[in-house]
Amino acid sequence: MSSGAHAIEVGISRVLVGIDFSESSEKALRHAIAISRSFSAKFYFAYVVSSLGFVMAGPDATALAAEATSRDIQRLEAFLLQTGALTGIQYEAMVLQGETWHELERVAEKEKVDLIVVGTHGRTGLRKIALGSVAEAVFLHAKCPVLTLGPCAPADAPPNAKVRHMLCPVDLSPESAHAAAYAASLARLHEARLTIVHVVERREEMTTDEQERDFEARFRKLLPGELPHNWTFRTQLGPIDKTILDLADEGRVGLIVLGLRSSHSFVHPHGWPHAYKVACAACCPVLTLRCGKEFER
Repeated sequence: MSSGAHAIEVGISRVLVGIDFSESSEKALRHAIAISRSFSAKFYFAYVVSSLGFVMAGPDATALAAEATSRDIQRLEAFLLQTGALTGIQYEAMVLQGETWHELERVAEKEKVDLIVVGTHGRTGLRKIALGSVAEAVFLHAKCPVLTLGPCAPADAPPNAKVRHMLCPVDLSPESAHAAAYAASLARLHEARLTIVHVVERREEMTTDEQERDFEARFRKLLPGELPHNWTFRTQLGPIDKTILDLADEGRVGLIVLGLRSSHSFVHPHGWPHAYKVACAACCPVLTLRCGKEFER
């Protein structure tokens, strides 16, 4: 795809967030509302009564849990209306029953959701396995862009959900080109700085200035449209996960944009858990998206 092609236009008209009344999901809720307001998008917030209840306690107990949750959702809705959080926003609250990700996926496909917002506790290892991770399932399987908020991410979105500095790690894959094109469109929309970084893990692979310029030129040929005027390109040596996180902290980045190749991989020669680690550990929201058809080989 050459730079003469049409640029990606960011259009968000439907936003979905799954809630469980935890601190992390409340954070996701606040960010999702801010984004919905900024884009004049319809907002869906859903609580899924897990199908595990049918196995553990039977259908009667699950039905009672669904009724109790409906009351909780109604109280939350009343609170959000009373505080003005939902004023002027078209929204729909729902209580669902079943396997959590499958139900959220069904809503996302039925309503043609453009963005899923999810909060995560950032748990790893045995603790995560024991408690499960809806956030990870969303991150792994969602077809639409996903905004992940880890424990370190801000509790509230910036005013008007406006980001001032974005970071997008890239290689020469179509997935990272798609992510960079999306980030470029967002940067233009927000009038934000955009830093595009190529992370090199081993010192012997560190390029000369000429090779770095060649990589940048080859990468730009993958992009549709033009990059925003306020953008920089850099090559950085170090472990990919840590380098991305360090650069985000040093540059006071408000959003990291990552391209995902499939449900099992990340744009660099890492598996998807490395991208999820960035999403969980970053002190800013992380937007992940899968390759669009215009980038497919």
